[in-house]
Amino acid sequence: MRFEFDPSKSGAVKRKHGVSLKEAREIFDQAYLIDQKNDNRQQYHAVGWCRARLCSVIFEIRRDAAGEYYHLVTTWKATKEEEQSYAENV
Repeated sequence: MRFEFDPSKSGAVKRKHGVSLKEAREIFDQAYLIDQKNDNRQQYHAVGWCRARLCSVIFEIRRDAAGEYYHLVTTWKATKEEEQSYAENV
């Protein structure tokens, strides 16, 4: 699985939410919950473990000459609702 993200945005997200887009790649290394965002059908929402805590990430599936990759948009520590949904579905 390939990932892409804006390094400067990754730093800004880390300062704001305590987890970077680079670190958020860990979510995809184990079981995670995924759904399509209701307000933007081209983006997906995943919840999984990152840096020993449950986190959420918004991403897009893109394609280039080498094939499919995940473009990470933003991430944050999972909310109580996301924690509950993860517990019930994974």
